[in-house]
Formats: sequence, C-alpha cells, structure tokens
Amino acid sequence: MTLNIRRLTTAALGAVAMVVVLAAQERDIQPSCKMCPGTYVPNEEIQAYVKRAIANQLTDQQIRSVDIGRSNVAVAVVHRGKIDNPNATVAEHDLVSEVYHVISGSATLVLGPDLVGKERRPANLTTVRLLNGPGNNAKAIRNGVAHQIKAGDVVVIPAGTGHQFTRIDDHVTYVMIRVDPDKVTPHKSEADSKKDLQTDGRSTAGGGRGAATDPRR
Repeated sequence: MTLNIRRLTTAALGAVAMVVVLAAQERDIQPSCKMCPGTYVPNEEIQAYVKRAIANQLTDQQIRSVDIGRSNVAVAVVHRGKIDNPNATVAEHDLVSEVYHVISGSATLVLGPDLVGKERRPANLTTVRLLNGPGNNAKAIRNGVAHQIKAGDVVVIPAGTGHQFTRIDDHVTYVMIRVDPDKVTPHKSEADSKKDLQTDGRSTAGGGRGAATDPRR
C-alpha cells in the first residue's frame, strides 16, 4: 500500500509539473532584448588589439560593449607580461562579473572573495570609468585558491571575487567577457573600436606601463 501511495504521489507531482510547463509555454513571453541585433567580433580585430598591447605596453582593452536588454555585455582582450610576485595587487569589481578564455601563455591566478587590506579604486580611473566599474584593490586574498591557467582554459570571476596574478611564466593573453547587469560602463560599437584602433590606446586601456593610468590599478 505504501509503495502504491508513493507511486501515485510521484505521478501526481509529475502531472503538476507538466501543467506548469505548459502554462509557461502558453504565456506571451517576450525576449528580454527585443529586436536586438547580434554582435560579431572577428579574430583579426582581437589580434589588432593584442598587437597594440605588446607594442604600446598596454594591458586591458575593451573591444565591444553592447546592450543585451537586462545587462550590458562587453568583449575585451588582456595581455600581461612576465611576473613573479606572490604579493601582487589583488583586483575586485563590485558590479561586473568576468569570464576569461585564455588564448596563449600561462599563469598562476589566485581567486577568492575574502579580501585583505582593501583600498577603494578612484572613480576617475580609466578602468573604473570605461572597463569594469567600481571596485577595490587589495593586498591579499584570505584562503585564496591558486589556479594554473593555460591556453584553452576558461575562468569565471563573479562580481565581488578577488583575482590576483602572482606568476606569469612569459605572458598570458586572454579574451574577457564582462557581464554588467547594472549597466555602469559605456557602450562601445564596431565604429568606436575602429576609431580606437587608430590611436595608441593610452587613453582607453586599463593598466600597463604604456597606459595613461597608474599601472598598479
């Protein structure tokens, strides 16, 4: 008898779930980004930014930033040179999450949300204004987890999570997708990108000895 009751209960729950699914399908659900165009970024454009990064000693460069309805999504490319510093500055972004796809090189990347010695990033920094919004630098990550990243790897860094490169063997280059649900950073179109690539990138890049801002930021 108990077994039969359990079977009946399971069947009833399944029927209820089916009704809920069908009801959801029948609702007039509209896309969260109505009539929005897709965005294409060719590899040639990415490589042009990488080339400029190496030539002009730049680090973080935004390629696109588009509105997808409930969020902005940006595509950037980052090139970092060789370092070996266990006390390197930690970065953290309050509102913008990041996804890395490593395209060349290797590095040790430490991740964690518990930051030690936080220092607020000035609001007028290029990185804050144009790239990743408000956040903090920090001296260390308490109980941080070290990851050995290499070409082909993907890293997801939620907003509020500290990230710290403590070692880069020769270089590391990665495409970065930024998710900005609060829309705190400006849009950047294909036309904007073409204009940017006609410059040396100092005024738009974040970090690096060639950038207009403090490379420690």
